Amino acid sequence: MNIIEGEKEFPQPNNAVVTIGTFDGVHFGHQKILKRVTSLASKHNGESVLVTFWPHPRFILSPDDDKLKLLSTFEEKAELMRSVGFDYIVKIPFTTEFSQLTSEEFTQKVLVDKIGTRHLVIGYDHRFGKNREGGFDYLKTNEGKFGFQVEEIPKQEIDDVSVSSTKIRTALLTGDIKNATNYLGRHYSITGKVVSGARLGRELGYPTANIQIQESYKLIPTDGAYAVRVVVEDRIFEGMMNIGVRPTVDGSERKIEAHIFDFQQDIYGQEVTVSFVEMIREETKFSDINGLRDQLSLDKQKAQAILSA
Repeated sequence: MNIIEGEKEFPQPNNAVVTIGTFDGVHFGHQKILKRVTSLASKHNGESVLVTFWPHPRFILSPDDDKLKLLSTFEEKAELMRSVGFDYIVKIPFTTEFSQLTSEEFTQKVLVDKIGTRHLVIGYDHRFGKNREGGFDYLKTNEGKFGFQVEEIPKQEIDDVSVSSTKIRTALLTGDIKNATNYLGRHYSITGKVVSGARLGRELGYPTANIQIQESYKLIPTDGAYAVRVVVEDRIFEGMMNIGVRPTVDGSERKIEAHIFDFQQDIYGQEVTVSFVEMIREETKFSDINGLRDQLSLDKQKAQAILSA
């Protein structure tokens, strides 16, 4: 898969089958769109192309709103797209100036002139252009003018609940890891660097890898203890993770700490990826360190039972 920085650098293929959007999380609903694109590309001997925007448009259009947290970094999204089998990602820098393009200007200047779109697949109720004025009806009406065919993927549902990035964020922020997993079609994960900590876990008999996330916009699930799997140097290990301020020891800074089972390796400075399997409990303040140690023993037993199942 090729990642193209900006539409001006895109080497137009002969038969571009395109979809457009931010695709945060590449969730179950997104995957339906992506599979349709790759299917059409294969059928028409074409190339599958995702036209996406970075930074996320809301970071530019609402710079003072720091509430939006993303399910995937650009690198994570690119890796997910690679696993789907896409040929190209065209990464368009989203700026205030770019946001002023009308739907007609965007379609003509980007999709037609720069990308050379022959087929366009969009999701249910997808909107684009200045003031989100463009949509499926506009594109369908103007297929002849722009020279490409367009189709819309119907609203996707799981158990009669529509899938959206917002629903996934809500699930993660309430500890509903099972529903988040169902919506995503995989376990939610975070990637970060292992940094030095206070070494309290080691004193308790549960040494932890303190994980620092570089991207401030990446969504971190709610505080609590979790059963997790940890990827270290392409090897997968089982473990448990705590997210929170560690109230038992009067902590104040939110920490992300993973205890990896049966693991002795020094991994300071290395990057690891943690996948959330299930929430074990909410973060709790215990009366003393011994109470915390006893709870960690119970957490480990529960995590091992969850992971073995």
